[in-house]
Order: sequence, then structure tokens, then C-alpha cells
Amino acid sequence: MNEFVLFANPWWVNLLIAVPIATYYIWRKEGLAISKWTLVASGLFGVGFGFVEASVVIYLRAAVGLLPGYGGTLSDVANLSADIYQQAQILGELPKSLLAVELFREAATMIMLISVALLAVKSRRERWAIFLWTFATWDIFYYVGLWATVRWPSALTTPDVLFLIPVPWFSQVWFPILVSVMSMVAVAVARKDAKI
Repeated sequence: MNEFVLFANPWWVNLLIAVPIATYYIWRKEGLAISKWTLVASGLFGVGFGFVEASVVIYLRAAVGLLPGYGGTLSDVANLSADIYQQAQILGELPKSLLAVELFREAATMIMLISVALLAVKSRRERWAIFLWTFATWDIFYYVGLWATVRWPSALTTPDVLFLIPVPWFSQVWFPILVSVMSMVAVAVARKDAKI
């Protein structure tokens, strides 16, 4: 089992923990005019997109031979890959041409999550809230999708490459999940009933 590591790298990634706290502090007085339906619909998008993203990552790893057992059943893939599915190792072994694909995939992910927020609500503050909500559900269900298919991550202390733009971000899995859960709580607590 991996030892608990408190800080992410580069250092400024750790500042993400302040995002849900700061935004809740800003939202708390006026609240957020977001309907339950908008939260449910954008959350469902995040859940579905998280599983799609996990699938794409698995296919990409299998295509370049970094995921053993992909020729067998899904349980074969899970049994053979859970221990060696290490993002940091994969980043070093990924061909440069596919690293470019990874960068474009990540940029496209951000565009899709921003688009949902732009379409779901009208004001800037609610758009930011929906972006955080959708991002959080996507991020959590990305890990759920990976675990459900290849049994990775094996623990919340498993190291991961979180993002590649503008440079690779590294932390243990607990960190992005904590930020995502905090973001969802901030949105849910700041929300007021809206008949939108």
C-alpha cells in the first residue's frame, strides 16, 4: 500500500483545495439560483462523461500495449492490470504522438464541461457553480469507471497524473476526489430552490 502523501505537485495544484471554500464563501449570502433538475441533468452528464473518459483512457493504454490482458475478458483485464496501472509510468512510456492526443483530449474535456455550464444556466456565478458540479461528478466517476473496469486505483493513496496542461500534475487519488466532493457540497449547500 502507498504511504499517504499530503501535497500534490507542482505546488500550486494544492491551491485547488481553496476553490470550493472560496466560492462557497462568495455564494453563501445570495445563494445559487439553480434548480434541482439542472443539478441532476448536469450531474448525469458528469457521471456518463466520467465513464466515457475512463473507457477512452483504458483503450488508449491497451492500444499502445501498456495494459496487459486486453485481449481477454473484462475480468482478465481487471485482474492483470490493477497492480501495474500506474499513470506516472504510463506518462513516461506513452509515445509523443499519443501524448499530443492526450493533451487534446484533456482540452476537449474542459470545453465540454464549460459548454454544459454555459447551456445550463444564465448568470456567471451559476455557470461557475454548474461547471464545478459537473467537473466534480465527472472526476469522481472517472475514477469509479477505472476501478469498475480495471480495478485501478487500488487505494485512495494511489499516485496519479491528474492533468497534463500546462505541465503534468501529480497527486494521490484522494486529493482530486476530496476537491470534487468539497465542490459538490459547496454547490449543494449554497443552492436555493429555483423554478428555472
